[in-house]
Amino acid sequence: MPQTDLVTRADTFRALHLAGGLILPNAWDVASARIVEAAGFPAVATSSASVAFARGFRDDGSIGRDAMLREVALIASRVSVPVSADVEAGYGPTLADVEATVAGVIAAGAVGINLEDAIPGGAPAPLFGLEDAAGRVATARATAERLGVPIVINARTDPFLLALGDSDEERLAIAVERGRAYLAAGADIVFVPGVRDPALVRRLADGIGGPLSLMVGPGAPPAAELFAAGARRISLGPHTMLAALGTLRAIAGEARRSGTWTELGRQHIPFGEVESLMG
Repeated sequence: MPQTDLVTRADTFRALHLAGGLILPNAWDVASARIVEAAGFPAVATSSASVAFARGFRDDGSIGRDAMLREVALIASRVSVPVSADVEAGYGPTLADVEATVAGVIAAGAVGINLEDAIPGGAPAPLFGLEDAAGRVATARATAERLGVPIVINARTDPFLLALGDSDEERLAIAVERGRAYLAAGADIVFVPGVRDPALVRRLADGIGGPLSLMVGPGAPPAAELFAAGARRISLGPHTMLAALGTLRAIAGEARRSGTWTELGRQHIPFGEVESLMG
């Protein structure tokens, strides 16, 4: 993709964050990305877990940088809206690994990244040290600046998702400290998955003092409540794919049990409609 197009998409994606109220149902392949785009969403974000599951990997980084970025490149080449790539923890322990991943994201045509601070496998600690994690964010920003594409960095911290500490108060303190450090290092927005309570969202947003990103799933409050509490961006993460797999499991179960097709018709999209999306 030409440099000027990438910069335009990056600027558009950043403007969506500045405006707030951004909802991103996550995709895992071209078909799911085209459906999200056709539904009217102004951007597409990938889910690392969903991409990995679709290709037979666990959500632990084992898919690797090259395989993940091949899928990102396919998606970015087939949609007309900005694409944000979930690149887990950057596919390697060093700053050079982060640099290579960010350069690969830009080469793939994406203009945003999720970069998390959880160490794959959780050893020797569940999270990179604060200084190291902030350095990884700073490296991502410096790489993007060197390449001339102002990507949106959604810096993820996982104290809630990993249930670190003994209480929400401890997890809140960790998330606030890390979120502030990541924003200072060059992140555009701080992603704290595992938080749904609007009161806690408000304390996070106030404590971090910058844009806040959340992930929702079944049972989460409506977007309006979370935005009112201080969220700027909400993603659905792997839950879009999990819902699709749940539908497939229901179809397969009914077909196996009774040889009937009631479930098949519940969310069925006509063949021609999907065919037209691939044109």
